[in-house]
Amino acid sequence: MLSLTVFLPLAAALVLLAWRGLPDAAVRWLWGAVSGADLALVAALWATYDGPGIGHETDRPWIPGAGAGYHIGVDGLSLPLLALTATVFLACAVYSLRGQRDIRRFAALFLALQTTCLGLFAALDLILFFLFFDLSIVGMYLVIAGWGHGEQAARSALKFFLYTFVGSLALLLGFIGLYAASDPHTFDITELTADPPLQGGGAAGPLVLLAIAVGLAVKTPTFPFHTWLPPAHTDAPAAGSAVLAAILLKMGTYGFVRIAMPILPEDWRAHAMVFVAVGVVSALYGALVALAQSSFKRMVAYTSVNHMGYVLLALGAAGFIAGTDEQARSTAVTGAVVQMVSHGLVTGALFLLAGVLMDRGGTYEMDAWGGLAGPMPRFAALTAVAAFAGLGLPGFSGFIAEFQIFAGSLGAVPVATALALLGILVTAGLFLWALHRLFLGARREPKPAGADLRPAELLSVAPLLALSLLIGVLPRWLLDTVEPAARAVVGLVSR
Repeated sequence: MLSLTVFLPLAAALVLLAWRGLPDAAVRWLWGAVSGADLALVAALWATYDGPGIGHETDRPWIPGAGAGYHIGVDGLSLPLLALTATVFLACAVYSLRGQRDIRRFAALFLALQTTCLGLFAALDLILFFLFFDLSIVGMYLVIAGWGHGEQAARSALKFFLYTFVGSLALLLGFIGLYAASDPHTFDITELTADPPLQGGGAAGPLVLLAIAVGLAVKTPTFPFHTWLPPAHTDAPAAGSAVLAAILLKMGTYGFVRIAMPILPEDWRAHAMVFVAVGVVSALYGALVALAQSSFKRMVAYTSVNHMGYVLLALGAAGFIAGTDEQARSTAVTGAVVQMVSHGLVTGALFLLAGVLMDRGGTYEMDAWGGLAGPMPRFAALTAVAAFAGLGLPGFSGFIAEFQIFAGSLGAVPVATALALLGILVTAGLFLWALHRLFLGARREPKPAGADLRPAELLSVAPLLALSLLIGVLPRWLLDTVEPAARAVVGLVSR
């Protein structure tokens, strides 16, 4: 079932590419139907998962001479991200039901990109992980270059590709280091986790961790590896920005918790403060630079740097063994995983809503808009809900995630946690200021805004925010899945 879940979108993409005469309406509905079926398969995987531990596992020889195999499976770390991926891609399919040019190639590209994302979160082999990691870069490059708006779209796509591809080369170098140090040589993540190859000190462990961390930090992105992110988001189409922020950024943070922490526990502990420091700087820098933006879309892009900084703070704090208890460190890791899910839902919705501004007025500049609460009440209401969810208001998923991150990190790194908390204050200010500029005051618009949210736009955004609200009010169903896996990661780091 897991292999079907991963490769069903790719099969549909190949059908769309081969069937050139298919009407645009049929393409849109086929895209939506396949994405809906994939979400149903993920739900079935979740319902039949009997963790803790790896479930729905498939392990077959692939490149046996190199110690690489087709090894996939799910646990409490990957299941929520598989569900997030299927949900966001379905939302993008619904959002694109109207008005997307060259819909056949666009839909095929998104379906293929969906397979790369699902495959990465299911991968239990480093080479398989790297394969999906690199293919996602190619897919997003084509989305930005082919369907981006503005004269700089091709340049932004190239910058995204070069930055993230160089990061992937560093990641591959780290993976080869793990392979060379293992005995017997293997790329299997479960085997490397059970018997970490670089224990006992020496220079090799820190160098391998550095290579892996750089590769993942570029994709996350953290400061100072973030500079590709704002132009990529600004010039990408709305659905591309939603997938980039909601899913592709999580490949970096997921790689930290799936690979770096459990396979290099000794070096993670030794350098935990570095990750804490990078997390705090990213959280504060992202919030402050977002506050200075005049473009709504660039503002949302920089808040991603802020929120991913919180994730890295929590994962770094989990590496502090002395003076902390295992429950607190498990809480921090749980909060980091929930933050990945929460950020994906809320920021995905915000980028789709930003696409409405571009569609109606041809600009993301907040100073060009004003007083939209009157003519566009549904758009104003959903944007306000998304903003409140993004700033971590109680009742939404962001509060559950950030509360666990800060509660779990405070005992280990109190000063760093207190500094990172300032990011929440700045984030609240920037979202409230954006709402004031867009929806209150005298009515301003670069051209007549036209209709309020159309049905496709409403049906794509509202479910994402409803899920954020569900997690915020009733988080137990998600936490029951994540917490055992988080405890297992903390136990591995503590070895």
